[in-house]
Amino acid sequence: MANGTRTHLTLYLTGGYLLLIVYASLYPLAGWRDSGGNPLVFLTAAWPRYYTGFDLATNVAVYLPFGFLCAAVLRRHLPGIPAWLLTTLLGSAVSLSLELLQNYLPDRVPSNLDLACNATGTLLGAWLGASKGGYLLDEGRLAEWRRRTLMRGSGVDMGVLLVAAWLLTQLSPESLLFGSGNLRLMLDLPPVQPFLAERFISVEATIAAAGLLAAGLVVTLLLRRHARPLTIGLLLFAVLVKAATHGVLMGQPAALAWITPGNSTGMAIGLALWWSATFLGIELQRAVAALALLFATVMVNVAPENPYLLNALHIWNPGQFLNFNGLTRLISSLWPFLALPWLMSYRPRTHDTDY
Repeated sequence: MANGTRTHLTLYLTGGYLLLIVYASLYPLAGWRDSGGNPLVFLTAAWPRYYTGFDLATNVAVYLPFGFLCAAVLRRHLPGIPAWLLTTLLGSAVSLSLELLQNYLPDRVPSNLDLACNATGTLLGAWLGASKGGYLLDEGRLAEWRRRTLMRGSGVDMGVLLVAAWLLTQLSPESLLFGSGNLRLMLDLPPVQPFLAERFISVEATIAAAGLLAAGLVVTLLLRRHARPLTIGLLLFAVLVKAATHGVLMGQPAALAWITPGNSTGMAIGLALWWSATFLGIELQRAVAALALLFATVMVNVAPENPYLLNALHIWNPGQFLNFNGLTRLISSLWPFLALPWLMSYRPRTHDTDY
């Protein structure tokens, strides 16, 4: 791909992923204090007494995508080896900075082992990004599929990033199906109305329907080829992610426990509304998506707490997933407030579309 036609998606993904690393590394971002000790003492600490292979693998894996994406961006301007080395230095510097900041958080413990694993993950990811990143992202079949399938115009790359963030919201077990923007959860506020089983079914269905309609239209607005089947495929993938998350975090019997009468009805209604809306023009689709997003967000914030979901969460021990859960909760809370400005500013070139 010529330099002039390259998109900013890789750069956006790199910046977005870096922000996720920072938030997860410093979560819960509360209780900052200065213990008065030497913040660099952890660098010379002995091998930790307690560690697991899962911890080591996670600390390597978390920095792999950052190394790959960052090296792919730098590879556009630097030869392969300099891009690889610079990315490794950047990733190591980020990890060192975050480990230093963890000295000032009571719930976090800086570790030289974590730093070494993070640097290793960056190095491995950077090697792949410097050698294959340009082909995979700018020149290969994936890049060609992207050029043929996605819309062109202002905001497309940011829209892809929003869709990726929406998929991450399905990893939050506290969230209702396709329900995001819960400021009560983020600010630890009490519910505004009591739970009534017969009424909650309709509330749950309304949130699922409006959330599916909004997210489905966001995806459809990005596609210029095969928009309907690709959107259905992504919505199905989101449902599978939801089921897998519940199965992994709360046990196999809970994998499908979220498929309640309310959610089932909401998915059916939302799918029908989305399908009908795809026959509208682009401007009307944007308007419908924005209205559905606003309505779903309001409903999420006025919905009563589901005692069945709370009971399942009480028996779930997040353990090593605590920081990741805090991250997905933040994304779920903020997603509508990021998607709405995008819908208002999105301006695709709509010629040669095929639904």
